[in-house]
Amino acid sequence: MNDNVMKALRTCPLFAGMREMEIELTLDNVPHQCVSLPPHEVYALAGMPCRHVDIVVSGKLICRMAALSGKQVEVSRLRSGNLVAPAFFFSKDRCLPVSVETEGAVELFRMKPETLKALMDTDETLRMNFIRILSNIDVFLTKKMKILSLFTVREKVAYLLLERAGEQGSDEIHLERSRQEIADSFGIQKFSLLRVLSGLEKEGTIEIHGKNIRILNRRRLSL
Repeated sequence: MNDNVMKALRTCPLFAGMREMEIELTLDNVPHQCVSLPPHEVYALAGMPCRHVDIVVSGKLICRMAALSGKQVEVSRLRSGNLVAPAFFFSKDRCLPVSVETEGAVELFRMKPETLKALMDTDETLRMNFIRILSNIDVFLTKKMKILSLFTVREKVAYLLLERAGEQGSDEIHLERSRQEIADSFGIQKFSLLRVLSGLEKEGTIEIHGKNIRILNRRRLSL
């Protein structure tokens, strides 16, 4: 197993609490393969069944949900160590509700769901880790539903900025995504996002320099 694959597996929550040697021994005689996908390749379309247990080794996968109008909302981005759609591995209806596309070149570590089940049947750590993954997904979706349905545009922007500040450990924030991508992730118009950002800057709450934003007043941002 090469270093890149092992590095991704060590950061994957499925193998949390396991040392490199334990992961190696667990997967030693397990059928698996590494799959490479080119940039902007469709990994899956909404409605397609989940057939594999895939872990992102390198690159990014973008998950989007489309409305009947054709408008798309970015649901999540999957990076190295992330499992792809774990809630659908063993569900009765395995049809994915989102379309998934590669952003750049992507490498995946792939197993069959039956293989993962056999591993969990004999390994309590893997079994508990998978239960924890599903529980965290439920918490994430509940929070996402609250943000999308109940938060105002200003509250959504404030949530994004404070969350990024926490992740980056600084009030100096770098936003990787474009304004359009951020608007899509919240299901709002780009104009509404820009209007709120401009208003926050005018009132002295934030300072904007392209994709870099500095929080000047956390208390006012939280109101």
